[in-house]
Amino acid sequence: MGILDSLLGMVGFGIGIPIGLFLGFFMFIYFRPRNVKKEGVTRSLNSIDSNSMIDIVPELPLWVMNPDYERVDWLNKFIIDMWPYFDKAACGIIKTTMDDLFAEYVGKYQIKSICFQRLTLGDLPPTIHGLKTQDSKENELVLDLSLRWAGNADICLAIKLLCLQLTVQMVDIQASAAVRMVLRPFVPTFPCFSSVAVSLMEKPKIDFGLRVMGGDIMSIPGLYQLVQEVIAKQVAKLYLWPQTYDLDILDSSIGAAKKPVGILNVKVVRAHKLLKMDFLGASDPYVKLSLTGERLPAKKTSVVMNSLNPVWCEDFKLIVKDPESQVLQLQLYDWEKVGAHDYLGMQVVPLNELIPYKKQEFTLDLLHSMHPDDPHNKKPRGSILVEMTFVPFLEDSLKYSGRIDVAGNGSCNNFHGNISLSGSGLLLVAVIEAKDVEGKKNHVSPYATILFRGDKRKTKSIKNTRNPVWNEEFQFLLDEAPVKDKIHIEVIAKRRRRLGFMTKESLGYVDINLADVVYNGHINEKYSLINSRDGSIHLVIRWKVI
Repeated sequence: MGILDSLLGMVGFGIGIPIGLFLGFFMFIYFRPRNVKKEGVTRSLNSIDSNSMIDIVPELPLWVMNPDYERVDWLNKFIIDMWPYFDKAACGIIKTTMDDLFAEYVGKYQIKSICFQRLTLGDLPPTIHGLKTQDSKENELVLDLSLRWAGNADICLAIKLLCLQLTVQMVDIQASAAVRMVLRPFVPTFPCFSSVAVSLMEKPKIDFGLRVMGGDIMSIPGLYQLVQEVIAKQVAKLYLWPQTYDLDILDSSIGAAKKPVGILNVKVVRAHKLLKMDFLGASDPYVKLSLTGERLPAKKTSVVMNSLNPVWCEDFKLIVKDPESQVLQLQLYDWEKVGAHDYLGMQVVPLNELIPYKKQEFTLDLLHSMHPDDPHNKKPRGSILVEMTFVPFLEDSLKYSGRIDVAGNGSCNNFHGNISLSGSGLLLVAVIEAKDVEGKKNHVSPYATILFRGDKRKTKSIKNTRNPVWNEEFQFLLDEAPVKDKIHIEVIAKRRRRLGFMTKESLGYVDINLADVVYNGHINEKYSLINSRDGSIHLVIRWKVI
């Protein structure tokens, strides 16, 4: 019996081991853990078939498909951190803007009120998939961005119609757009640009859900495509380039110089009952005219000798840069052959009281000063009569007077071509900089001179440089377009000789035919200087038509 047990044990052991190994292998292969993730298979784009590529390409960032677009993960991180604050600021702007629009509909179509019940852009910010800088000759920085946004915004309107209150909710907003941002102009005040202009380079793609009283109306057949197309067209109509949304960063009075927007025509007619200042006679009055915010010398009338009721009837033209804030200052003096001229009085006229293109007459009582508590103002000083007309430049006429149908056919495009050749206007010459100007000596202090119709202007002198930067603008007020004129611009170096005498040396010049400026409105070019080996000068010349 012992021998039989030992034999059966040996047979069982020999059979059990192979069976155990087989069962263990089977369980190891077919019962592996379910929660173990497979490693992703990395393949090159060349190994992917065309059908799979079509599905993948729309999801790729723009910086992958276009090498000239840069990856901006740092900027997306900044947007994520700033998004809660941007949400509040943007919602405030939206609410302020839309409240004025809603007010136009209240009272119409039985609408009692319209207001935002909820307004938030959510906590998911947009993502910039690529950024590209564009070259520009202007004083600006141009950025092109590929923007995508799949947000969780919640915008709900409450509309009270008769006795019913309807709720309209916009949810699940998704958008993609090619956006152009222009930072301009550059100024020497932080953040070094005064405004941002935003525009769209193509029609945006917009998708969202719309619920009325909780019901999804976008599920109505045919309505979804119609609403998407209408919204995209309206957004494109407002902001598709060259239309822009301008956002002021700095006050225009800080850092950036304001550009001329029109001409103020002033006719000094006469004065009445002026103060008698001369011991043996009456007075010899004249008038000084100037606009606030200008550094230009004041304009003067002629002197009317020995009169307390002088008549001038003299016309003046002043360049206006901000008709909303600028003021015309009129100061009267008694001319003296010897010594200081005696002060007769003053008065001011705010330009915001003028109606564009309309001649307005003002009879003004003269004061000692504009301070309301000045006791000298109680003394009668006479009065002055002036006629004033504010004429905006043609390109600024819509801003200050609405659409003007000058030609009588609903458009002023044809008129623009004719008036630019025959009408009066303002020639603006900006001397930006020069490059590689060389003189006989290594150390030169160059400046630029502008000669036009016998009127000579010059920039400041920049010491010891071959690449001077001036950024100075000069204005020439003309009665007719300079179609047949040329402007002469020359770079001159000033240096001191051994005996202390100053000498001048021409470093090059350029003559520019202004016909191109008149026809095109402006030029922004770098010109090679004549009589200079490698020198060049950067000029911006504009012609603004009245």
